[in-house]
Amino acid sequence: MSQWADNYRQLSSEASAEPGKWYTERAPYQREMMDAVNDATVETVVIMSSAQVGKTEILNNIIGYHIHLDPSPILLLQPTLEMAEAWSKDRLAPMLRDTETLRGLVKDPRSRDSGNTLLYKRFPGGHITMAGANSPASLASRPIRIVLGDEVDRYPVSAGTEGDPVSLAKKRTTTFWNRKLILTSTPTTKGASRIETAFEQSDQRHYHVPCPHCGEYQVLKWAQVKWESGEQGHKPDTAHYICEHNGCVIAESDRAKMNKMGRWVAEKPFTDIAGFHINELYSPWVSLAQMVTDFLRAKALPETLKTWVNTSLGEPWEEDGETLDADILLQRKESWGDDAPEPVVLATAGVDVQGDRLEVEVKGWGVGEECWSLDYRVIYGDPAQDNVWNELDAYLLKPIRSKLGVQLNIACVCIDSGGHHTQMVYEFCSKRAVRGVFAIKGVSQAAKPLVGRPTRNNRYKMRLYPVGTDTAKEVIYSRLRVTEPGAGYFHFPLERDREYFLQLTAEKQVVRFTKGVAKREWIKTRSRNEALDCTVYALAAFKLLNPNLTQLAEDIESIPRSVPENTPQETQSPKNPAWIPR
Repeated sequence: MSQWADNYRQLSSEASAEPGKWYTERAPYQREMMDAVNDATVETVVIMSSAQVGKTEILNNIIGYHIHLDPSPILLLQPTLEMAEAWSKDRLAPMLRDTETLRGLVKDPRSRDSGNTLLYKRFPGGHITMAGANSPASLASRPIRIVLGDEVDRYPVSAGTEGDPVSLAKKRTTTFWNRKLILTSTPTTKGASRIETAFEQSDQRHYHVPCPHCGEYQVLKWAQVKWESGEQGHKPDTAHYICEHNGCVIAESDRAKMNKMGRWVAEKPFTDIAGFHINELYSPWVSLAQMVTDFLRAKALPETLKTWVNTSLGEPWEEDGETLDADILLQRKESWGDDAPEPVVLATAGVDVQGDRLEVEVKGWGVGEECWSLDYRVIYGDPAQDNVWNELDAYLLKPIRSKLGVQLNIACVCIDSGGHHTQMVYEFCSKRAVRGVFAIKGVSQAAKPLVGRPTRNNRYKMRLYPVGTDTAKEVIYSRLRVTEPGAGYFHFPLERDREYFLQLTAEKQVVRFTKGVAKREWIKTRSRNEALDCTVYALAAFKLLNPNLTQLAEDIESIPRSVPENTPQETQSPKNPAWIPR
């Protein structure tokens, strides 16, 4: 297959930074990955990788090869139907247009007699279907010989009620003796990663490259990347690699030569699953300096570091197994008085609606997403009655005094509409959207965006924002484990009692298996968790704004003060960030 790519494949300008003729030698580690698909002893190929290593084009080469030389029924499975459509338009169509041997084999969907669509294309001797793992209908019907599963860690646990999408797709291949299953993905969380599980079932191949100085072969690891730092800060441009055998200094300019002399080495006996792991350290498109820069940006917050580990190292993130201890968090309480601390430049609020009350928490945010619990209020009364909401309205309008000598307004509020009194929440929010008051609905599903695109499917035609509660809780719990003030740290005032911290830590993540597929779920360890819910909603409000906290801090600093700085100016407050509804 690598020979086919070298002989025929053309990279398209809109899909590649290096358009023109394909050369496997540009990234030599790709050769064995592609050729494994042609190996009669291999039934499944697993590629667990970082981003920026060319796996998308490997999938395209597999498709192009089979269209040209080995026509077969092919299924390309993306996490969603929308992603399948995007692949068809942005990846497949340019290849079919620009690779001469493929041009004309797949008729344009606009041709009257083609029978082709965006997601289904015929060619002599075969066809390709592009489907979404979230759509049971798109996984039904035709027998398939070649299944390509892309970004499998982003698949839902079940395609509707039908079961695991990978298993459903694999069942389509049972009538073919020469069937192939190719699975690719960046991994996610250890113990709940599809691609990690598949890789562990394989022969686990790693790419070994020789040191250009001593000749010793080794797998490239992030721990061996070093760079200079000093009073002026980190210097990514000085990044280099240290040979793990003899301490040789390997320069950026040596990487291409090392790659060309590399070889894949399996760590486990081969059955019929060939597994490959590769990371950005091998990528010709990412320099060591860029990797260091990305790492330095990511390491400040646990959730951005997790993304970096997944997408740059191609490794699953291992969560801290210890549960959060409410009493340890209780010991972190501190005193800052009635006014918001100086680092706070923005305030958001989260509102939890119960059957007999509203619970509200106001969070203050500083540079690096450092967070302060500024106030927690319980408004008792029947949320079916206006008086409770009037009291909430007055509370949200009250400015927050700051030690900076200004007053902060609550810039954004998220109110849960998924439980009690949904219509009252809609009515309240619909009249106050201009003030940044929004209804949200929690979506308890792994890998959902913390704040998704809003819908207007309600009587008031107002924006209803989906909030990925699992994602939000992962962010919150990872930040509660930050122990030193600074980026991501959560501060609590003396007023928070033990019950607050018990509620904040009232859930834990567990791994459960659904039809053999691992799934991480949040479960309650006690009945009361309102403090956690309010924190989720206040965090969602912050993410909805997506503010530039550094710029806000500069804006506040630029406000003229005609009175001592420790005297709040009643007539001035910093500019609220511009919020742009999604």
